[in-house]
Amino acid sequence: MARYTGPRTKKSRRYGVPLFGPSKALERKNYPPGVHGDKGRRKQSEYAVALGEKQKLRLMYGILERQFRRYFEIALRGRGITGEKLLQLLETRLDNVVYRLGFNNSRRGARQMVGHGHIRVNGKKVTIASYNVKVGDIITVREAAVSRALATKGLDATQIAPIPDWLLQDKENFKGEVKRIPSREEIAPIVNEQLIVELYSR
Repeated sequence: MARYTGPRTKKSRRYGVPLFGPSKALERKNYPPGVHGDKGRRKQSEYAVALGEKQKLRLMYGILERQFRRYFEIALRGRGITGEKLLQLLETRLDNVVYRLGFNNSRRGARQMVGHGHIRVNGKKVTIASYNVKVGDIITVREAAVSRALATKGLDATQIAPIPDWLLQDKENFKGEVKRIPSREEIAPIVNEQLIVELYSR
């Protein structure tokens, strides 16, 4: 299962945003890692800025370069705005939907839930974290005690987090439904996706 396994706090501090969820370390040290922090750093080139935007998005969703490029190529071939299509493909990944529904408080944990067979899509077990959900899909937590315990822990940890309008949550039945594909405004990206499109179009 391809994923980033390096230091997470350092990456969040480097880009100045909580890439892996809320971070107390980032709040305490809101400057880049290293002995000198951001002192003496040179102004970044346009290429470096665009590359940083891509890295932020890639790390946020926990995917590696080869898979990210594949998403971009799919978005490029599809109808609509390439950048928005790319965001929609990433946002409708099954592991991200499980995270957005509150069944786990991190994308990494949600990915593990999917991989370990705790999640069902339309009643069928799906263990592929990158599976893209569609409008009308029903996502449920397996009825086994261990699966429900994991989901309950996640729901308790995320109870103050709002559920996106494009999803419908049924907390009592450990179930969620995809009402529609999210718009860019609903995804509220932490990056300028147009820079990523320009980076890959060079």
